[in-house]
Amino acid sequence: LKVRGRENVPDRGGALIVANHVSFIDGVLMMVSTSRIARFIVYADFTEIWGLNWLAKLMRVIPIRVSDGGKALIKALQEAKESVKNGELVVIFAEGGLTRTGQTQTFARGMLRIIDGTDAPIIPAYLHGLWGSIFSYRGGKFFWKWPQLWPYPVTIRFGEPMYNVKEAGDVRNVVEQLGAEEIEMSTSQQLIPARKFVRNCKSGLNLERVIDSAGTKLTGGKLLAGSIAFRRVLLREVIKPDEKRVGILLPPSVGGCLANMALALCGRTSVNLNYTLSEDVLNVCAKKAGLTHILTSRAFIEKKPYNVEGVEFVYLEDLKEKITSFDKSISAALAYGCPAFLLDRILGLTSIDVNDTLTIVFTSGSTGNPKGVVLSHRNVGSNIDAVDKLLQLEQKDGLMGVLPFFHSFGYTACLWLPMCYPVRGVYHFNPLDARVIGRLVQENKLTILMATPTFMKMYIRRCEKEQFETLDIVVVGAEKLPVDLAEEFKEKFGVLPSEGYGTTELSPIAAVNIPDHRSGNLVQTGTKLGTVGRPLPGVLAKVVNPDTFEELGFNNAGLLLIKGPNVMEGYLDEPEKTAEVLRDGWYITGDFASIEPDGFITITGRQSRFSKIGGEMVPHIRIEEELTRLCGAEDDGTIPLAVTAVPDESRGERLVVLHRELPLTADELVKKLAETGAPKLWLPTSKSFFQVDEIPILGTGKLDLRTLKTIALERTAEG
Repeated sequence: LKVRGRENVPDRGGALIVANHVSFIDGVLMMVSTSRIARFIVYADFTEIWGLNWLAKLMRVIPIRVSDGGKALIKALQEAKESVKNGELVVIFAEGGLTRTGQTQTFARGMLRIIDGTDAPIIPAYLHGLWGSIFSYRGGKFFWKWPQLWPYPVTIRFGEPMYNVKEAGDVRNVVEQLGAEEIEMSTSQQLIPARKFVRNCKSGLNLERVIDSAGTKLTGGKLLAGSIAFRRVLLREVIKPDEKRVGILLPPSVGGCLANMALALCGRTSVNLNYTLSEDVLNVCAKKAGLTHILTSRAFIEKKPYNVEGVEFVYLEDLKEKITSFDKSISAALAYGCPAFLLDRILGLTSIDVNDTLTIVFTSGSTGNPKGVVLSHRNVGSNIDAVDKLLQLEQKDGLMGVLPFFHSFGYTACLWLPMCYPVRGVYHFNPLDARVIGRLVQENKLTILMATPTFMKMYIRRCEKEQFETLDIVVVGAEKLPVDLAEEFKEKFGVLPSEGYGTTELSPIAAVNIPDHRSGNLVQTGTKLGTVGRPLPGVLAKVVNPDTFEELGFNNAGLLLIKGPNVMEGYLDEPEKTAEVLRDGWYITGDFASIEPDGFITITGRQSRFSKIGGEMVPHIRIEEELTRLCGAEDDGTIPLAVTAVPDESRGERLVVLHRELPLTADELVKKLAETGAPKLWLPTSKSFFQVDEIPILGTGKLDLRTLKTIALERTAEG
């Protein structure tokens, strides 16, 4: 047990310590972390357990039970208040119960009654390191499970005293900040993803770890041995000693996993290239990354030939032929017989710092040329660790990997999550191939699906209900998840999709909804439809005035900023652009959002998807949603229309709607939109509607905003 900030607990006088509640031994740990005797506010049932009742009397605990009614609750809070007035130290776990989800729950306002009318401070405290212990509810069980670590490193961090507190949410915010500071410190000591990969494979040498739609299956032992063998041949035949970065041009597959793992074991930076881009843009990315080799396969490159100047294509089929019997023997011996700590040293993994670059991911280029986002081992490692804490991954879990590895969501969640944690990864190269994906989920009894709303529409239309019956968790990102789409998915498949939020620069996940916990009368909220969930453990979020950067309060829309170990190192060779988006450790997302007192974030729009018309900000997405609803276009899984803007001399900008064939005319749509009560500035003119064959979309499923605007400029110029 480590205690930080002990000096913030006053030596004398009344005070209220407010802490998060993770395990059944939180009270004991808090008791030994201060030099003063404290009175604890405790759930009454615990004081009646034989063997604990004498301790409760000795410690003069204050029992509280919500079911006893309001009067009993007020009486208990009043007793706590009198203790504080009398100069005593009182401790309350303001969530009102142990977390079942791994997230800090809503802080009850009742704690404010205790200090109301006193000059006593609130001392915020955060308990770190207990989630996953046998005393926590991780995995839905208390005590009867194997500990994940032994011993458990636990830290209690006390914050500075808070006076005149008016909102319980403010205290929760500070407690979360303390937790983020502690997690930030702990990530500097974490194992890099490659070392976690070694241990994960060794813990399941004979268990299936990766499968793809081509029929390839590898156990943990074979996956590790194969990665080591490819590492050996790459270092011997391909990679030069001074070559730090290597490109990869492969779809989600076992081959794609092996290529990425081999490079990680080589200590090289992988650059997964976007094969949906044009050849010209791909050349720009390869040149910017300084690539001289790209790993690919003949089977893949024959379907989509590329010519990348100054770069040699290295085919996995050829590398496989160059793996000798000696390579295979050594690799198998190391994978199956060598202890992990020794293998780390043999492979040189212990010399890699957590802040070294793991990968470079190019942005989607939806608003301009792709930027190279530099992500460190700490960035990706902290992100998958936080996701594991929330999803509570187990050996029985399997993940359907349909997102490409050039997409940061696909790279982190679909690649590294199965590589580092006990969850099978099953891969298919085409996320729109709904029938194959449905079959793979059903055949492999998969429990987790990562997707985008665009892909989900296809699955609703083309997958059978029984194909997705084993799914427990569906995480959706990259685009806003419409509430009606989430409800439609749940109605058909029985699982409510959880929307998350992130950007490439955030490795990429910053916040996510998770399934609610329900047990008897106990409900802990993990999901709020219409929001993107709470920040991941260790990640902080705030909204500010976009002009002054003054922090705004709860439920006020402003520019969203994110801070945490997942924030990128910067843009590749672009220090000026990096400085534009990083401010005192905070990443400026470019999105507008509001934050509720319980931590849930609602995205209200994106700076690039607003127009300033007549001095007012007009949201493109809101107009798109209304027009899509009003036009009643057939839902075939494609996007029927998109809104952009072009310059306008009189009003600054003019809205333009690009659309496929619709059942209503432009005049009818504008009239219907006006009838909804939409502001006049939101109404595009009927002359601003232009029919196109298809709406431009990137390979990630996002709108191609750059092409969208180009088409709009061309069509408006034509008249």
